[in-house]
Amino acid sequence: MRRAVLLIAMLGLAGGGAIIPPLANAQPANGSANGPGRAFIVFFQEWSAGFDEPALQTIALAAAAAKADPSAAIAVTGYADPLGSVQANIYLTETRAQVVTDQLVADGVSPSRIHQHAAGKVPYQLTSQESRRVVITVGGS
Repeated sequence: MRRAVLLIAMLGLAGGGAIIPPLANAQPANGSANGPGRAFIVFFQEWSAGFDEPALQTIALAAAAAKADPSAAIAVTGYADPLGSVQANIYLTETRAQVVTDQLVADGVSPSRIHQHAAGKVPYQLTSQESRRVVITVGGS
């Protein structure tokens, strides 16, 4: 199911960014009354932490969702494709998560609400494009 959602998102926005519907298993964060969390996915090119226009639009939408629910926590999790060394992928996922966090802050989200995590490389189950991403979760756990 997760792979299908990622594929649909990729096809719809040609690899820049995607909005994924509310997470099925997410619980409202910090007592949020707005329901389950929403995930926003920013895709990256190989060995890159740079944004294209769809990625910036996705981050702006995530920032707007975060500002609409000031009590919601925001999780920013970076991923890399299965290629390359563990050390290189950890650095890349940390960098991707940081640049997304920086853009969220530039878009008006308080940095104290954002929790970053670098997940590193993902297993070979996903395509390389699906793997090169940062997931922004607003209001979910």
